[in-house]
Amino acid sequence: MSREEEMGALEEGRFDPEVSDNTVGEGAGGPAMGTMENAVRVLLMGLGEDSEREGLRKTPIRVAKAFREGTRGNNEFVDAFVGYRQKVEDIVQGAFFPEAGLNNGIGHAGGDGGLVVVRDINLFSYCESCLLPFSIKCHVGYIPSGQRVVGLSKLSRVADVYAKRLQEPQRLADEICQALQNSIRPAGVSVALQCWHIQFPKVLKCINLNLPRHPSRSSMQGWVHTSVCSSTGVFEQKKSSFSDDFHTLLQFSGANFDLSNTGCSIHSWCLLRSLDVPESNDDMMRNNLLNGRIFSKPVVSHTSMVAAVASIILSLGEDPSRKELVGTPYRYVHWLMNFSRSNIDIRQNGFLLNAINSHKSSNGYIHRENEINSELNLPFCAQCEHHLLPFHGVVHIGYFHDEEKKDIDRSSLQTMVHFYGCKLQVQERLTRQIAEAVYSVLGRGVMVVLEANHICMVSRGIEKVGSSTATIAVMGQFSTDITAKALFLEAISKVTAAVGP
Repeated sequence: MSREEEMGALEEGRFDPEVSDNTVGEGAGGPAMGTMENAVRVLLMGLGEDSEREGLRKTPIRVAKAFREGTRGNNEFVDAFVGYRQKVEDIVQGAFFPEAGLNNGIGHAGGDGGLVVVRDINLFSYCESCLLPFSIKCHVGYIPSGQRVVGLSKLSRVADVYAKRLQEPQRLADEICQALQNSIRPAGVSVALQCWHIQFPKVLKCINLNLPRHPSRSSMQGWVHTSVCSSTGVFEQKKSSFSDDFHTLLQFSGANFDLSNTGCSIHSWCLLRSLDVPESNDDMMRNNLLNGRIFSKPVVSHTSMVAAVASIILSLGEDPSRKELVGTPYRYVHWLMNFSRSNIDIRQNGFLLNAINSHKSSNGYIHRENEINSELNLPFCAQCEHHLLPFHGVVHIGYFHDEEKKDIDRSSLQTMVHFYGCKLQVQERLTRQIAEAVYSVLGRGVMVVLEANHICMVSRGIEKVGSSTATIAVMGQFSTDITAKALFLEAISKVTAAVGP
């Protein structure tokens, strides 16, 4: 869709066909919140979902709040959209402290103007190319001047202000760096960012399946990683050691910052960026059908879904016609369509029955103890139906081997995990559905453990960085055999200890 068509759809209000104006929470959030909630309802309808079903009834207001919280800072002086409106001067004002040992000269610790570094500031921002959150570890260093230092917590608060905007890594680093330089007037500032961007579910599905050992269970498994830097003042001087000292101190905290490999193109950073905007609004649906995905007939058109996302961007205080954002609504809809409601059931279409094969004992994944088979660390990515944000992690499946039946190979189980993950989900339901599907074929005993990281837990107001969730579903013999459960959990524990978190 062209830029003119997108903006025309937004201006004509085509994103809101037959959607009620009775907006939950509009009184508290104002017209902008109401617009975003209506837009989310359109997206749910386009995915073939019923926005009035129990699990989705409050999704519009949750998503609107998530976008609002994700694009503002945490400052009590501004009511809304702080990420765009808050001034850095408001943060650092009153946070300067005189330090008698600092003269006007520039030197090292123990002399004048020693290096100050704040490391491992955990942030989340929204990618301007696709509206998906990306994870950030921010490191800030500066050289004090003028016989004063700034409160260390203010460095992280300034970084948070600029993260709470639609961003891309290099611009984020530049904006943080320049803001600190202008506001605290040091001899120099250096900002280093390590950023991770989630990939398509189909990419996560295939990752690490052919490795000779179990893949890592890192919370960033399969994500695109880039490192960027921005510097001012003395950090830019070619013969200065300040930059080397800064990155050496980062290594002390485990941040192995490769200066020779910093930065990447926007297309390699956000894989959706290279997506061609189709001339026809129905191209996406047609391509999905040709690729074997069968969806419910959409209630609203693709045009309306794209215009709905454009209205969300506008409600956040951004300009959807800005060149970096022109294709963003389409890319976000393209991401969502990975999780469209399906009319088929994997247990009814013959997939599992056709996929039962004998195991290859050399694949390195099979653990047999008392006839228990286990397939560990099957990666997945799903979309939280409460916030329309991804959650991702690994699935461990244990089942009793039946001599009368052959086992299910790993690739078939991975495909099944991918099938149930690629829809609007909650972790508890996903765990149960996988267990039921395996049990329907094997019928003896199945245990599923699902470990996940939820972006909605860290990219919204609660910001519980590093938190993870685990769920268990047991069926058949595992329900009564305590020893079998313990053996399977021990197998997971051994792999975790071997490869690390």
